[in-house]
Amino acid sequence: MAVKERIDFYIERIRSGRLKELMRQTAWIYSYSRNYWGMMIFYTLLGLGGSFMGILTGFVSRDLIDIITGNKYGEIARTFGLMIALSVFNILISQITSYISVRISMKVEADIKSDIFAKILETDWESITTYHTGDLLARWSNDASGVSDGVLSFIPNLIISIFRFISAFAVVVYNDWTFAVFALLGIPFSLIMSKTLLTRMKDRNQKNAAMAAKVSGFNQETFSNLQTIKSFDLVHLYIERLKQLQKEYINMRLGFQKLSILTSILMGFVGLLVTYSSYGWGIYRVWSGVISYGTMTMFLGLSGTLTGAVNSLVNMVPSWIALTTSAGRLMDIIEMPREDYSHKRDAVAFMERHREEGISLLVRDLCYTYRTGTEVFRCASFEGHPHETIALVGPSGEGKTTMLRLILALLRAQEGTITLESGGESIPVDPGTRCMFSYVPQGNTMFSGTIVENMRNAKPDATDEEIIEALKLSCAYDFVMKLPDGLNAQVKERGGGFSEGQAQRLSIARALLRKSPVLLLDEASSALDVATEREVIRNIMQDEYPRLCIVTTHRPTVLTMCNRVYEINDRQLRILDQEEVSRRIDEF
Repeated sequence: MAVKERIDFYIERIRSGRLKELMRQTAWIYSYSRNYWGMMIFYTLLGLGGSFMGILTGFVSRDLIDIITGNKYGEIARTFGLMIALSVFNILISQITSYISVRISMKVEADIKSDIFAKILETDWESITTYHTGDLLARWSNDASGVSDGVLSFIPNLIISIFRFISAFAVVVYNDWTFAVFALLGIPFSLIMSKTLLTRMKDRNQKNAAMAAKVSGFNQETFSNLQTIKSFDLVHLYIERLKQLQKEYINMRLGFQKLSILTSILMGFVGLLVTYSSYGWGIYRVWSGVISYGTMTMFLGLSGTLTGAVNSLVNMVPSWIALTTSAGRLMDIIEMPREDYSHKRDAVAFMERHREEGISLLVRDLCYTYRTGTEVFRCASFEGHPHETIALVGPSGEGKTTMLRLILALLRAQEGTITLESGGESIPVDPGTRCMFSYVPQGNTMFSGTIVENMRNAKPDATDEEIIEALKLSCAYDFVMKLPDGLNAQVKERGGGFSEGQAQRLSIARALLRKSPVLLLDEASSALDVATEREVIRNIMQDEYPRLCIVTTHRPTVLTMCNRVYEINDRQLRILDQEEVSRRIDEF
């Protein structure tokens, strides 16, 4: 009955798709290492050569002991020299194997991290935001490293361990089969222990990964919000939270460590039993005159080789589980929907054909509902044309930022169209059309580096004159020129070293420098005083470049400067007349 239950258990696992999933993850791992098959084969051959040298060293050791105990001193120099040569050769093989292992691991890790990095950036925006940035960092860093480190620990080492076991076993059986019995005493116990570990391995790996992501996320949010934490006097609270996370992590690891210690103790006792049983049997066989002292020594060494090879083979199962767990976490990201950039070349050509006359944006009957079920737009429509400034207004949370994300194709509408039109041509908005937009989102979006480096993130080939022109349009030129290093002044992380208003003007300058047909400003002037805000908008409107500017704002002070003002009302867009605009300004 027990056998039938065990068979049913494994059949159920196969039916549930777990084995198939493990095989799929294994295939994915080796898809990254296929470019390094030559080095992996070389690594395997070196390992096989090392195993062969180990067996050969055993024979030489046997002969050396037999020479000494048999008083055949005439052959001792040659045998001793051969043993030294084999030892040196083993050292060289070991170091070369280590180098090849590190080289392959580093190259595979670089490939995986580069690919995962690219795929994270190319993943559908709404899908990727379901992951915490700390979790993404943990997967990108820890899991990618785990997969790259494990590439060599599977097929090559599997082949090497099987060869080491078969060759050692064959030598033992050939010389004295009775030693094979003692050498294999620990194998059943190793198999039983591996089954116990295997049932806990996947759960342990998943908990480790989840905890790593939790800690990474906590650290990332803490360091990104130091100002807020200090301002609210939350330093002590966050220190205590970290200690609590560390306590959870330690308790989890100690729980796993207890099992590991117990396993190691039991395996150690079994190893001692096998070793001393082999010693006792070897001494008996020597006294009986069946084998020589040298043969006994060789057998004792080979018994250790057999036990080590079996343990290596047994440990490959949990190692495989750990490897595929990391692969599965990476595949979760890679298999998310990708953005479609296939029409980017057409979009670039469209933009270049119509750069001089400008490009219009038309939104028609747009319907969008978040995956959570929250409906934001229902048959919403508006339009904007070159040299126009369009304002989108409405209460916070009604969809102004969502509309800009739809225009940028960060989100995909369920119904309706968003098109770019000029000269009788039109092109639907998709990820490839982002080349026609410049975007200044809410908050501080400056990168660490110099002001010039930040500007050239938007236009790598921009001249200093073009940068200065953009800074003047955004009313940033005067304060930049007063800095000791001017354009080469350092910008700290998240715009550190500058006020919110200064950082916003630099962000607007960066967007203007790109000279895109459509400029999107999402509350981009919220930190500016009214006079500066109006001046920035006026500069943009008076610029000769045929640009369409779309502004979202809570402050109505610039609405009189806009060509049209659309209010988000009942999930639609409604044009406000001049009287309604004036009333909003008066009520502000």
